[in-house]
Amino acid sequence: MKLGMVGLPNVGKSTLFNALTNAGAESANYPFCTIEPNVGVVSVPDKRLDALAEMYHPDKFTPATLEFVDIAGLVKGASKGEGLGNKFLSNIREVDAIVHVVRCFEDPDIIHVDGEIGPKRDIETINLELIFSDIEILDRRIDKTRKMVKADKKYQAELEFLEDLRSHLEEGKSARSFDYTPEQKEIVKTIALLSNMPVIYAANMCEDDFVGGIENNVFYQEVKQIAVEEHSAVLPICAKIEEEIADMSAEDKAMFLEELHLTQSGLDRIITEGYALLGLISYLTAGQPEVRAWTITKGTKAPQAAGKIHTDFERGFIRAEVVSFDDLMACGSMTAAKEKGLVRLEGKDYVMQDGDIVLFRFNV
Repeated sequence: MKLGMVGLPNVGKSTLFNALTNAGAESANYPFCTIEPNVGVVSVPDKRLDALAEMYHPDKFTPATLEFVDIAGLVKGASKGEGLGNKFLSNIREVDAIVHVVRCFEDPDIIHVDGEIGPKRDIETINLELIFSDIEILDRRIDKTRKMVKADKKYQAELEFLEDLRSHLEEGKSARSFDYTPEQKEIVKTIALLSNMPVIYAANMCEDDFVGGIENNVFYQEVKQIAVEEHSAVLPICAKIEEEIADMSAEDKAMFLEELHLTQSGLDRIITEGYALLGLISYLTAGQPEVRAWTITKGTKAPQAAGKIHTDFERGFIRAEVVSFDDLMACGSMTAAKEKGLVRLEGKDYVMQDGDIVLFRFNV
């Protein structure tokens, strides 16, 4: 999973990126501090892997990973090449989802690019640049479809949909907020629209508001309303707190979060939201050589899941030996799980479930 972090200059984007990834990206109080996108790879915390490691004592322990890309700050006119616009738009096309960091705190010492705090305006600034870019892409697709309609009237419904979607974008609304039919969803998947990408709005607050009064923060309420309207996720977060806990040991971090009455770090919450937003799950492989998590899309069948390990596994798939994580833990060992009939033999049509522990049998 690759998440692109975007936001206007000076909203705390690079500070949050550094805290989440410890990648050491430069962070400063001036616009365009980020020019080339910084990349940080983090391990996805999974207590199931820890439990399997206790059981198998493997030589190798490999969690799933998440890649954060800290993308250059954006200003009005980016779709026309203003600022670092073209670079921003090309970078954003390479990610699976967007983490849009929105400033929801007052601080006279930190300059806002527009002079005052306004989450709704800030979100619109970025969304409009994505929408302008999308309109150009959509115009090319509409021209192509019109020619197809002349040859075959079966494309008329597609053309009408594309024109409706263009009108929607012209109203300043993102493609995410369009009410698609199942057929239209399949069509729009074939068009690389930036404003249709899944978004997590990270509402960056000061520590006092984040710990003591999230719902009282009027800026957060603005962001929340926009997220609801366009079917996006919203996540209150405090970059300063994430910065404080970034270098702590696991034990100190847990104690610090407990003192703040928090159950998870910002990183853990972003990962959870990202998986949910993109419809991702993890299956596990376990043995003495290696304990490992593999990320797949919900609904993936066993052969395609096997292909994540190696293409030969999918090509020569015979069957999958599957036990749920909970069943294995309850039994205490794979041998005991087999004796109780909890290890199942599944074929090519089996749909993988989150937490499945699998051994694939194949022959090529």
